[in-house]
Amino acid sequence: MLRSIESWKVNLISVWFGCFFTGLAISQIIPFLPLYVEELGIHGGNALSIWSGLTFSVTFIVSAAVAPLWGSLADRKGRKLMLLRASFGMGAVILLQAFVTQAWQLLLLRALMGLTSGYIPNAMALVAAQVPRDRSGWALSCVSTGQIGGVILGPMIGGLLADWLGLRMVFIVTAVLLMVSFLVTLFLIKETGYTPVSKQDKMSGRDVFRSLDNPRLMMCLFVTTMVIQMCNGSVNPILTLFVRELAPDAQNIAFLSGVIAALPGVSALISAPRLGKLGDRIGTQRILIGTMLFSLVLLMAMSFVTSATQLGVLRFMLGFADGAMMPAVQTLLVRHSRDNVTGRIFGYNQSFMYLGNVAGPLLGAAVSAATGYRWVFFATALVVLINVVLLRRFYRRPKTRLESPVTPRDQAAESTTDATSAHSASAAEKAKTPG
Repeated sequence: MLRSIESWKVNLISVWFGCFFTGLAISQIIPFLPLYVEELGIHGGNALSIWSGLTFSVTFIVSAAVAPLWGSLADRKGRKLMLLRASFGMGAVILLQAFVTQAWQLLLLRALMGLTSGYIPNAMALVAAQVPRDRSGWALSCVSTGQIGGVILGPMIGGLLADWLGLRMVFIVTAVLLMVSFLVTLFLIKETGYTPVSKQDKMSGRDVFRSLDNPRLMMCLFVTTMVIQMCNGSVNPILTLFVRELAPDAQNIAFLSGVIAALPGVSALISAPRLGKLGDRIGTQRILIGTMLFSLVLLMAMSFVTSATQLGVLRFMLGFADGAMMPAVQTLLVRHSRDNVTGRIFGYNQSFMYLGNVAGPLLGAAVSAATGYRWVFFATALVVLINVVLLRRFYRRPKTRLESPVTPRDQAAESTTDATSAHSASAAEKAKTPG
């Protein structure tokens, strides 16, 4: 059945499942890292907070440092190889985390996990390089729903596994899920139309940006990626505490906070493919700026809520914007860069994403400690406003039209056209020749 489907569609379906299992695997560990650190012998509020923060952040810090390297290697060796490296590497490292006996061992393995990361950005780059450019917004949005779905289900499945089987079994099951991603990638994903960049032709970072039609816009899109992650992460440190302030009499604060935290992911699943397809029709930049303005208004409104229900409704509405913003950025990255540097561009973008994952919680914690919980939403809205102003200033259409990826069907059509043209030219020549 798969043979009758175009290769890029088969890859899209396969990558979706790979991203789903990867998002599921990673997210089901994160909520329980503090409990695992405590189980490894770290006690006391301050020590536990410091070790938990370090264990969580070190993965993103290392990933931010090495993401451009993996992006460059993807341009030279292929995206499929990078997908196999990431899924197998993360699975092996997470499996080892199930058997640690000291907190420093866990910290070291979490840093090593940062070195092996990169499945999802390389999956995006592979899809972006193979789908027709006029459908890239829809395709990248569909892929993002796989990751979002995994992130939503991950904490719930992880909680059930932790209660039934213990914390260490969560790591083992997570490793198994990543091996599933490895097998899906190995047997189902076919990288077609890929032209490797030789080591001699490899461009420096400066040359990569010189090859772009609008380098300032590209940097602005990188910053936008960081801002989106900051906005998603700035509320995390204070969400449970804010919900407790809004509903002091509630007996199930943890469950209520978990539901409110998960609501944006639910609405993002609904909006992502629809807004991606709309962006292909009316302009992806309009979708990006529109959803950022929408999120700015909702963040401002969240600072005035008086009940947990109001906060939940606003966060559910925020998810409709969240589902479109990151795919829109990735679509614009594809449309404003060339195929021979796509891996590098996505690698740089991933570095900014990881930096946003670190900076967001720091912003939320700092603002809440200085001014209170409600000001976190104001501060986040201000960051979004500044980013929108930068986007409006630097966005313009590319000077040159970027070529779409050449598919086998396109090659066959081009060959037919060339043959027809040659036959017509030959016939015309014969008509001119006497006798």
